[in-house]
Amino acid sequence: MILGVHISGCGKIYQALNFASELGCNTMQVFSRNPQRWRENFLETQDIEEFVRREKIFKIKPLFIHVPYLINLASPNPKLYQASIEAYIEDILEAHALGVDYIVTHMGSHKETSEEAGLKRLTDALNTIIARTKSAKAGILLENTAGSGSWLGYKFAHQKKIIQGLDDKFRVGLCLDTAHAYLAGYDIKTKDGLAQLLDEIEELVGLQLIKLIHLNDALGALGSKHDRHDHIGRGSIGREGMKRIINHPQLRKLPFILETPKKTEGDDKMNLDTVRKLKGI
Repeated sequence: MILGVHISGCGKIYQALNFASELGCNTMQVFSRNPQRWRENFLETQDIEEFVRREKIFKIKPLFIHVPYLINLASPNPKLYQASIEAYIEDILEAHALGVDYIVTHMGSHKETSEEAGLKRLTDALNTIIARTKSAKAGILLENTAGSGSWLGYKFAHQKKIIQGLDDKFRVGLCLDTAHAYLAGYDIKTKDGLAQLLDEIEELVGLQLIKLIHLNDALGALGSKHDRHDHIGRGSIGREGMKRIINHPQLRKLPFILETPKKTEGDDKMNLDTVRKLKGI
């Protein structure tokens, strides 16, 4: 099983690899910089080199970076929109230097405008980003959202619209977040509900585009649209629902990254142990 966690607040970026290895992970996700601020500086060359060196030792692969929360590629605010594009380009080039496989991004908020207008801005932004980072190998994964407020990506018709509008589709795929899907209204705790979700993704964009599963239980009711994660097996999806997702024949070979609560030092280990038990390893 390809299993890891999101690791943050670990000092130097290369130290995340040590934490992942200590937890028995063979994949991981990190922020490459403070997710609540605009970039203040770039990673030092020696830190990038050390990250690459340690990855070869620990063999943590594939590697994922989640973009900061301030980036909004669907924003109607011209200043924020342009700043988001420039920041995203910087993040992709830095991810390429680190040997990261994919950048994971929420699809942005259209704010007071329409979904159609937001999707158009997002498509244009991605076309600009992809054209200006042709030398980079890092791919882009569009993450589904819970659908709170004016956030895009809560239904896969949005991802279809984006992908159809891309000039170069090769580097773009999907990240499927289980908690977000449930909270957006997909009843994936049931066998039929999970099948319906996967059928929808297959019909609209193709299941082969899913490159990562964010494996999170949901804290909240089906379709509540509140983006809150819970420990594996303790939320609304529950142990049986999580077990079905982990072992599903169309998903089980994909990388799974946990973004579960980290209220105590042992929470990551507890959730990883639960996943391994549900997997039967």
